[in-house]
Amino acid sequence: MPLLVCVRHGQSEWNLQNRFTGDVDVELTDQGRAEALQAGKNLTGIIFNYGFTSLLKRANETLEIILNEIHQETIPVIKDMALNERNYGSLQGLNKADMAKKYGTEQVEIWRRSFDIRPPGGESLADTAARVIPYYQKEIAPLLRKGANVLIVAHGNSLRALMMGVEGLSKEEIEKMNLPTGQPRIYHLDGNLKILNITVAS
Repeated sequence: MPLLVCVRHGQSEWNLQNRFTGDVDVELTDQGRAEALQAGKNLTGIIFNYGFTSLLKRANETLEIILNEIHQETIPVIKDMALNERNYGSLQGLNKADMAKKYGTEQVEIWRRSFDIRPPGGESLADTAARVIPYYQKEIAPLLRKGANVLIVAHGNSLRALMMGVEGLSKEEIEKMNLPTGQPRIYHLDGNLKILNITVAS
């Protein structure tokens, strides 16, 4: 039975600074690299056939650290902008606490968590899902149907969008979901990609 494993990249510099990161290409922190290493340890014993990631270096480095830790550096790795973090528009680079003081905590939470409301000049989660889910269906699902084990290392919102497609979550359900950095979410699937079990490796 195939496995689909999703990992949000380790802590980034702007995660640490509580800034809206979006698709700005920032580095991992030392803690983020440690989280990636621990993710690798938690995935020891799983043989992957493919790795997928975004074009952003915090996800790329997380995947590289994981594959080095599990000694699977030579598997095919596919990088695609479809898996990039959602664009936060004019909020990118700004401190979340400062924005809460300026616009109110409720408005900032709407920008961060709502499904179909865009931050100024940016993408909603619905926009993100509109690129992530078709990419998954076209490029990743066929591999899983053939029995491949797939590791995806991406971002909080691109993975939340993916979860909607994989788990069949409603927009109300996905608004409540938060993915911790560096914590693998493992989907045990049957040959038709029906979920048999979901485990979180921590």
